[in-house]
Amino acid sequence: MREAMLYERLEGNSVRCFLCRHECRITEGQRGLCRVRENRGGILYSIFYGKPVALSVDPIEKKPLFHFQPGTSSLSIATLGCNFQCEFCQNWDISQYGRMPNLSRHDVSGHLAPETVVQQALRNGCASISYTYSEPTIFLEYARDIGLLARQRGIRNVFVTNGYMTPEAIEECTSFLDAANVDLKAFRNETYRKLIKGNLEGVLDSIRLLKEKGIWIEITTLIVPGMNDGLQEISDIARFVASVDKAIPWHISRFYPNYRFSDREMTPMETLEGAHRAGLEAGLNYVYLGSSPGHDSESTYCPGCRAKLIERVGWRIRLNRIGGNGACPDCQRRIDGVFP
Repeated sequence: MREAMLYERLEGNSVRCFLCRHECRITEGQRGLCRVRENRGGILYSIFYGKPVALSVDPIEKKPLFHFQPGTSSLSIATLGCNFQCEFCQNWDISQYGRMPNLSRHDVSGHLAPETVVQQALRNGCASISYTYSEPTIFLEYARDIGLLARQRGIRNVFVTNGYMTPEAIEECTSFLDAANVDLKAFRNETYRKLIKGNLEGVLDSIRLLKEKGIWIEITTLIVPGMNDGLQEISDIARFVASVDKAIPWHISRFYPNYRFSDREMTPMETLEGAHRAGLEAGLNYVYLGSSPGHDSESTYCPGCRAKLIERVGWRIRLNRIGGNGACPDCQRRIDGVFP
């Protein structure tokens, strides 16, 4: 275990955690809502430091990040736990650790030091390390130690996050974080309160602050039938993203029945295409449909002349016409992003 960052000691051996916007008050012997930060004797510990539950090499497009080092590989790493309780979670078997008894089967007996993680990224030719699958905010200590070493070796760092971090946590991230894909799961606080166990405004604040800090961001919305698939709500999301920056890529993702929403249908294609139109109507430069292999909206087009610049099928790039200067070769308009 490792002593946690961003907490204060209170009377009676209680502590208050300032890592995420829940700001849990944790009494001695108890854990926060994330289930992975524990108060022992008035000291808060991150209990899974150095104990990843997932480690794999992915295309960066899988995060999804389409404008950050496209065509490169990223070493993906995760630990158990999450500070949200999304009833539609696609990775519930690791994120909901500590809330369901049958999730105790994961082996976390080993230890993987930050130096070893960076060495694995180098051996696999990865241009970045992605902290993903579960919520990286809750293992910030581990991610930071890996990230600082990675930067020294020329490897960049990515969060795939629900965006519920505090401003203090975001400030810590500026020392190593290069990019983030933020899940904007809905645009109604009632949905966040009932089905996610969080607060919408905290996520919106984090998106604004990440942008302000110069971290490259892309946003993903999973369109769940009967939850956030109304055209008005979808349009509200698109307009919010555009209000922060029209150059932020917005990924519209298809829901597949899972976890406590296993009785719901897969998102209809017409709903996804309607969301795509809403994004363009809001003025966004880059709108993508996920989980729709072969659809034109997987590719990147120049916002100026509409030339096809990056052709994708799923997470695979067939063609990349963006040069080293990051510009469209046809009209010379700069394409927003971080290009290798």
